[in-house]
Amino acid sequence: MELLGVRFAPLNTPLERRLQTLAACCWFITLAFGPMMCISFMAYVILCTRYSILALLYLMWIWYDRDICNKGGRRSKWARQWRWWKYFCNYFPIRLVKTVDLDPAKSYMLCVFPHGVLSTGAFGSFATDGANFSEIFPGLTPYLVTLAGHFVTPFIRELCLILGGCPASVDGLSYVLSRPGNAVALVVGGASESLECRPGTYRIILKRRKGFVKLALKYGNPLVPVFSFGETDLYDQLKNPKGSWLRRAQELCRKITGIAPVVPLGRGLFQYSFGIVPQRRPVTTVVGKPIPIEKVPEPTQEQIDALHQKFTEELIALFEEKKHLYLTQAEKIHLVIE
Repeated sequence: MELLGVRFAPLNTPLERRLQTLAACCWFITLAFGPMMCISFMAYVILCTRYSILALLYLMWIWYDRDICNKGGRRSKWARQWRWWKYFCNYFPIRLVKTVDLDPAKSYMLCVFPHGVLSTGAFGSFATDGANFSEIFPGLTPYLVTLAGHFVTPFIRELCLILGGCPASVDGLSYVLSRPGNAVALVVGGASESLECRPGTYRIILKRRKGFVKLALKYGNPLVPVFSFGETDLYDQLKNPKGSWLRRAQELCRKITGIAPVVPLGRGLFQYSFGIVPQRRPVTTVVGKPIPIEKVPEPTQEQIDALHQKFTEELIALFEEKKHLYLTQAEKIHLVIE
């Protein structure tokens, strides 16, 4: 149904689909606005209510418990298997696809591309069991890498911990990678890459990102290229060409906070024309074959560059091999690496 140029969802939409849309909307709000909302709530409780002592005790607990994220966290299998995550993953839907088996006796660094606006495929595949990670890769424990600041943000830190999050810090990554049976999912492009996100395009940031290669060499962890096809189709965003005032403001915010304030253009809860809910479009996260690595405690720059080049070639090969299976008009879509 369309009214004044706005396309509305049919009134007889099944409850299942309504719940899926609600799950996707709540997920966006939690990731995009959750940290600020939680900080504001804590400030209100401390300054304006009689429960300030409880809030202060919680902040003291966060400070005391601040290092737990660097020691494997405090994951909950029950939380990762909430029915809510099934609704979330089935909304798009998100599918996790493996090309080869991964040995649970080893630990791996899963290098995920592209970032997209909010790393939807990576979140659904590795931060929850909504895409059936535990069935597809039995014996492996996934850790999705996120900003270290999330682990000192009230309430958000608890969600990150129970879902198996890992901070983007040397200590956190080293702890997980040095133990067998772990799969660290790292979105290499980071926040900078989200500013390049446009439907039908795949522009990733990799040329200058070599820290993950050095870490993999140090612990001898195989690098695994991972590509989320359809990730960039979930949102459009306001035009922000390099050099524009909006792009400069976004880059400044990213440098200060580590977060790129993308202005997403999606759909709404009950209509399809505008809003913050991601579009209902499929995302297929394909896990490629691991690149075996010999442990080098002190890798040289030449070794880092050589492995980085090999990884880049494997990532391109994975994209070119699988894009025809998961993208429409795949012949017109090319991977651009910056």
